[in-house]
Amino acid sequence: MAIDTTPAPSPSPSPLGTPRLSTRDKLVLFVLCAAQFMVALDFSVLNVALPVLGADLGMSQSALQWAVTAFALPSGGFLLLFGRIGDLYGRRRLFLTGLALFGAASVLATLAWDPASFLTGRALQGIGAAAIVPTGMSLLTTTFAEGPARDRALGVSGTLLSLGFTVGMVAGGVLTDSLGWRSTMGLLAVFALIVLPLAPGLLPESRTPERPRLDVPGAVTVTGGLLSVIYALSTAADLGFGHVDVIATLVVGLALLTAFVLVESRTEAPLVSLPMLRRRTVAWGNVGGLVTFSMMSTVVFVLTLYFQETLGLSAFETGLVFGFQGVLSAVAGVYAPKVIGRFGARRTLVGSLAGQGVLTAALLGLNSHVWSVWLATAAVSLASMCHLGAIVSYGLTVTSGVPDAEQGLATGLVTSTQQVGLTIGIPLLGVLATTSSDLLTGLHTVLAVDTAVVLAAAVLVTLGLRGRAAVAEAVSGAVEAEPLRAR
Repeated sequence: MAIDTTPAPSPSPSPLGTPRLSTRDKLVLFVLCAAQFMVALDFSVLNVALPVLGADLGMSQSALQWAVTAFALPSGGFLLLFGRIGDLYGRRRLFLTGLALFGAASVLATLAWDPASFLTGRALQGIGAAAIVPTGMSLLTTTFAEGPARDRALGVSGTLLSLGFTVGMVAGGVLTDSLGWRSTMGLLAVFALIVLPLAPGLLPESRTPERPRLDVPGAVTVTGGLLSVIYALSTAADLGFGHVDVIATLVVGLALLTAFVLVESRTEAPLVSLPMLRRRTVAWGNVGGLVTFSMMSTVVFVLTLYFQETLGLSAFETGLVFGFQGVLSAVAGVYAPKVIGRFGARRTLVGSLAGQGVLTAALLGLNSHVWSVWLATAAVSLASMCHLGAIVSYGLTVTSGVPDAEQGLATGLVTSTQQVGLTIGIPLLGVLATTSSDLLTGLHTVLAVDTAVVLAAAVLVTLGLRGRAAVAEAVSGAVEAEPLRAR
């Protein structure tokens, strides 16, 4: 029997124009956003604990990068595949399976007795995350009707996603100093144990009414291609982009992704609909998302090094800076849906990218004097507010007007962009900071390149979304947002 995928009616607006969510809606949003926050936390919570972890488990310095890569590979590589499996066989079912696997893997990583058991736990966490993220986003977009309700839900989700990466850096240092590195993995297990019992009774099942065959050739080529590209970029920071392993896996990855496009053009039931990828809103929205995630994560990474190695701040003081950044990101998450309702998702995306680029350029004024911490705090916090606006607006740009039957695919593309962005930014640009003659010179080089990329993306997205086709694709989203703009 086909399962109804019709979105719930939009919650009634409050007198102030903010959509009013029922208690059940709030609980559903809590479960989905807590799971997304947990996955975002996992990207950064272990970073500051790596030296202590390596000494405890007997991992060499060169092997430590696998503590991050073992999670990043499957979490990015399997996203599109699991998003489509959720569409076909049940998003709620796959979400719960991924959540249970993630929790069990976190327990394994917490109790790890040697490098092999720890890396196994990290890889299983990545597989669980690859199931949680696209199905969680699909459940969110099919539960909350397009318009103000979905805008608000995506605003909360985007805020927590951005906060998760930042909070992970702060929490990782505090937990490692006070309770040891194992507590960073234990925190993730606790999150899973809180969310898992609540999810079955709250989340509605949804999937496409039809049950076409899974596109196995497409699944093999896209998964292999993503795994190869992410591996190459993740290891390039340590081995260098000229290393034969990096070059070989990058070439293989690009070849598989090219083969994937050819397979999809000839398959009756493709894993990815090429006509969807030709939609300007989908293509250029994801370009904006990829740039905002990869470039902002790079800024956070190089500033962490700068604060501690150049300015001599302690881990706690560094955490305070990023804590302030997190607070302003939360504020931006509250107001982002209102800004989008006033100006539209496309204009908000372009404006947010431009703001992020300009504020990143302001960081070029940093020097070795300790007062620079005030410039850094102000600029990175305001840039993060723009970054949050870009996160919410690019998700809306990509998913607005997409039928419910293809929401898993659309949100799979959105979340693949998020995961790949978080994965590639630091290897691509962070190496410029760590291999320069001095850290301050490297910092300025990274920030200059970062600024140029973000501002160029703002221009390209503006041009890409300007045509009539893009306007037509966004009509449904604009119509839904009109009542909010009228208020």
